[in-house]
Order: sequence, then structure tokens, then C-alpha cells
Amino acid sequence: MSTFAPATDINLFAKKAIDALPEAFTRRMHDIVPDEQYTPVMASFAMPRATCFRVNTLKADVQSVQAELTSEGLPLNPCTWYDAAFWVEPEFRDRLLTSPAYTQQRIYVQNLSSMVPPFALSPEPGERVLDLAAAPGSKTLQIACEMDDDGEIAAVELVKSRFFKMRANLEAQGATSVRTFLKNGEHVWRNRPEYFDRVLLDAPCSTEGRFQANDPETYAYWSLAKIKEMSRKQNRLLYSAIQCLRPGGVLVYSTCSFAPEENELVLEKALSTFGDALELEPIGVTLDNARPPLESWQDKPIKADLTHARRILPTDVMEGFFVCRIRKNSSTLNGRRR
Repeated sequence: MSTFAPATDINLFAKKAIDALPEAFTRRMHDIVPDEQYTPVMASFAMPRATCFRVNTLKADVQSVQAELTSEGLPLNPCTWYDAAFWVEPEFRDRLLTSPAYTQQRIYVQNLSSMVPPFALSPEPGERVLDLAAAPGSKTLQIACEMDDDGEIAAVELVKSRFFKMRANLEAQGATSVRTFLKNGEHVWRNRPEYFDRVLLDAPCSTEGRFQANDPETYAYWSLAKIKEMSRKQNRLLYSAIQCLRPGGVLVYSTCSFAPEENELVLEKALSTFGDALELEPIGVTLDNARPPLESWQDKPIKADLTHARRILPTDVMEGFFVCRIRKNSSTLNGRRR
């Protein structure tokens, strides 16, 4: 699971992470991650991590940016499943972030795992697309790039400070097809029922996938109560996302959490609520560090068929994530008003 850390250091990194991170979290990870991957997964929270980025194709083409950065002595590692994405090893981060390509907005720094949900969404030019919890706008911008900035993209954010940062970010990156809305995503469906061709819900979560053992702020607010709070919010947002999606459309649900309460159990409730109107599809990318969803949690079986969902295990290149692609087969509006 390590790309550039010496294999002999994996156990040391794992011990450092286990000693630093909340004990309840490390215990739960034993039940979420396969036994043979527990140590490298825990080590990833303490290892130096690569810096990943996308070429902002609204301002430049991939080949010219790749040539530019290579000529500046930056050894780029291409992403095997996404042509616009690359990563550099930790020692080259500062040079990347002072390069003209970065300061002039031709590249956008974003972890590879964070690129998977828009990739799975597969938006096309001319479509109506909703990003329901959009700040800081990383995935919204990726969607605009995939659509050649041609279509109708709605980016919704509730928190005012995050909203204005998102709007400034999108403007700086040149995403002119995006309209931003300072609004509670839980209520959007009442204004735009079954309106959008595609919906992305990268839901607010407990951010477990972004924990760093050497940065206590990344896990200072984690708790089992926080997971329950996020789960309730995710259920309401996913309900709204489904109701915003037209029949035949595609929805991608994702989090940067490992918690089944925020992933499998949220999806189980949605599938139970809407039945045959929803169907899971493959996410469209095969990753060596991705695993199928859990079939049970805390001795209770997960009844919904979640076969195609994927939990992305963290490495020193990719953060932890959970991604699911949903096809809406028929209308879900009749008799369901909240």
C-alpha cells in the first residue's frame, strides 16, 4: 500500500498513528478494514503523502502543462485512470505550489480519491448537474472541466464562509457555467424536483479519511456522536439529492469517512425508502486499494444490495473515501413529501 515509504517503516508509521489517533477510531478500523491491510492503512495516517493535482482544462491542455512542469524539473507521476491527473512525491510539493502553472490556475491541487466521485458521475456537455454540498468547489470545477464548461451546473453550499470561498475559487478557475447558491441542500428538491440529469452529493462527514497523526486538528472533533450527527444529515441530503434527480439520471454519493453509519447504512435507508426506483451501478474505475462494501455491521446484516459501491483505502497517495453510483429508474415524488 506504500508507494515511496520504505517497507521497513510501515510498522513504525502504523504504531505512530495508532498511538496518536482516538482509540475508539482505531478499534473500529479493525472491523472495517481487512486484517491483512490494517497495518498499512493505519500507517498511511502517519506517512508523508503525495501531492496530487488535475490540469484545469478550462485554462490549459493536459499535454502542454505536463511538458511545462516536466521542463521545470518536476517528476510527474501520471494517474492511470484519469488522463488529466498527476502526483508528485512529498519533497516536490513546495516546488509545485510555487510553479507558474499553479499560481496562474492552470493546475488544481486535489487528492486522487477526491477526483473519483466526479469521474464516476461522468457528466456530459449540455447537461443539468447539481453539486449538492459543493464547497470548496474542487469537484464542481472538475465537473465543469468534464463538461467543457458547457451546460448548467448548480453548486449549493449552506455555510456562508465556505460559500464565498467556493464562489471565489470557481471564478478564479474560470468555471463560467456554474451558478452558486447559498442554501440548505436538504430543501433544494422542493424548488427543483426531478430537474437534474446528474447529481453529486459528496456529503459532509466525519472526515476520517483525512486524519493525519501529526496534526491533532484533523481528528480533534471526531467522536461516535459526531458520526451519528453526520449520518442524520447525510440521510436528509441524500433524500433531497434523489428527489432532485430526473428519472433515468445518475447520482453519485460519496464521503471521506470509513464509518458504515455514514456510508452503507445511509445507502441502505435510501434503497429501503425508494425500492426499485434506485439501482446501484459500477463506479467506472478499478483501483487496487478499493474494496467492496461491508455486508454487516455490529452483528447486523446490511440488507440492501450495495455490491457496486467501493471503499477506497488510504495509501501515501490516496486518502480514504467511499463512493457509490446510483441510477434512478423511475420517479420518486409520488406520496413522498417532507
